[in-house]
Amino acid sequence: MTAAPARRRTLVLGGASAIGRFLLPLLDPAGIDAVALTRDPARTGAPWRHWSGDRLDSALAPDEHLDVALHVAPLTILPALVPDLARHGVRRLIAFGTTSRYYKTASGDAHERDFIRGFVDAETAVAAACESHGIAWTLFRPTLVYGGGTDANVALVARVVRRLGFFPLVAGGRGLRQPVHAADLARACLQALDAPATLGRAYDLSGGSTLTYRAMVEAICVATGRAPRTIDVPLPLFRFAIRLARLLPAFRKISPEAALRQGMDLCFDHAAATRDFGYAPRAFTVDATALPR
Repeated sequence: MTAAPARRRTLVLGGASAIGRFLLPLLDPAGIDAVALTRDPARTGAPWRHWSGDRLDSALAPDEHLDVALHVAPLTILPALVPDLARHGVRRLIAFGTTSRYYKTASGDAHERDFIRGFVDAETAVAAACESHGIAWTLFRPTLVYGGGTDANVALVARVVRRLGFFPLVAGGRGLRQPVHAADLARACLQALDAPATLGRAYDLSGGSTLTYRAMVEAICVATGRAPRTIDVPLPLFRFAIRLARLLPAFRKISPEAALRQGMDLCFDHAAATRDFGYAPRAFTVDATALPR
């Protein structure tokens, strides 16, 4: 009789994120015991552990052993945590960056530039720290993430449509997009975990459909129960409207530069991920679960 494979203990950072919410339910059936860190006092019971500060000591016992770390939180906090992960026995790490690194470094918004430079620097720092501490790493760079109703992409457009009854477009919304569902990214973590070809590599993870920004917005309109309604507006007016919208908490993450990018093609090839670990993202669809509550 063949013995069952040993279960692995895995630390999940960002378990309450758009990706994390789909990732956690996958772990137990895959033979993985999860420890998920949170700063939210409302999250109690397994697998949650509360932590504070910028070290793991507040959540983990000094001699607590971990095998794997899955980081679906902002990448910028990870470099400082790598030594802690190694001290607790982690030898495998999968983390998430973003394809925004390819175009936001040239943004006209200084906040966007600074933000994405932090991600680019974090990628380099994580790779170097993992090499130094003997941790095999893989980095994912997803495109426009949606799913679960908490993202800043599809869910954000849906909030605008619900409030205004339409969505403003610049440059006709001609730029191409490849929205990727958070559930496909969660599954990619398990697909890549034991794939030797992924060690020490970064992958662009795009969605299964390529469509214009306008077509994406129209699909979101339909999902909200409204007829597709978009209005083409001049760029200066759109930028002014965004600045006003950012005064509201629900829209504070919108950058005026987002208007310019509606006319840009932001497409990335995920063929390497398909080849190395069987990545197969779904076609873009929007249902009630992708909308904000």
